[in-house]
Amino acid sequence: MTQLVTIFGGSGFVGRYIARRMAQAGWRVRVAVRRPNEAMFVKPYGAVGQVEPVFCNIRDDASVAAVMTGSDAVVNCVGILNEAGKNKFAAVQAEGAERIAKMAAAQGVAKMVHISAIGADAQSDSLYSQTKAAGEAGVLRHMPDAVILRPSVVFGPEDEFFNRFATMAARSPIVPIAGAQTKFQPVYVDDIARAAELALTTDCVQGTYELGGPEVATFRELMQTMLTVVQRRRLIVAMPTFVAGLMAWGFDLAQTLTAGLFTNSLLTRDQLKNLGRDNVVSEGAKTFADLGIEPVRLKSVLPDYLWCYRPSGQYAAIKNSAKNLRS
Repeated sequence: MTQLVTIFGGSGFVGRYIARRMAQAGWRVRVAVRRPNEAMFVKPYGAVGQVEPVFCNIRDDASVAAVMTGSDAVVNCVGILNEAGKNKFAAVQAEGAERIAKMAAAQGVAKMVHISAIGADAQSDSLYSQTKAAGEAGVLRHMPDAVILRPSVVFGPEDEFFNRFATMAARSPIVPIAGAQTKFQPVYVDDIARAAELALTTDCVQGTYELGGPEVATFRELMQTMLTVVQRRRLIVAMPTFVAGLMAWGFDLAQTLTAGLFTNSLLTRDQLKNLGRDNVVSEGAKTFADLGIEPVRLKSVLPDYLWCYRPSGQYAAIKNSAKNLRS
């Protein structure tokens, strides 16, 4: 009988790639999300009825248990970058992750993959990092053989990193950034999905893996790379910590005063704390190499989806070629 995997947050950025890979591997895929009607795009990943979005609230025991019924494996991709409404860091990334693992253990689910993040640290001054660490601990408490994947900043067509700053570059003569010298190790989203697929389909993958791409670069260098790809000359402004702190405080206050009508997707005080630490694979950690995966390079993918931010969009290459002919 075909095996079934339930992917919590399976319509999100990373989750959809895992869902597609598992469908291609012949598994039935249950995509557990808060708004199934907005996740219908996952259905064509497989044959008719192979991939199904279903409602789930990971803050509720009964909801989590119901969508997991009959599963051979579970994947938790749920995470947030900013607190809003009832979706607090502790409720989603710590309690939610542990709830999934607890229900999986109770139902005898064989395998679990948990998507965390590089920088997960119980001693961090960032709530995001603290709750990521608490989530990992909660998962391992109930599913000690679970595979934990910790990616650095993730890039791909649907990312909220390069797309956000490319949009800014298309509309503004300056690109302001905080933590300009912070180092990142960008990882391609489908490489994470490959790692998750290996963890679910083989018996040799266990433990915690830190996933970073081939390149390590500062925030400023990543923005320079992005500007080269979108063919725009912009001034990259490294904001002093004090100025960035005031901006983050103002954005957070605006979200509070508007009761969530304005959602701070620009810069939060918690994100600013994380920008004070490098986001790269630590020495001695298990990596892509231990999985036999050669990660994709940043520059081989960025042009495939950032071309729309170029002054001439899809016609940029044609215009450049025409210039060469005239000369």
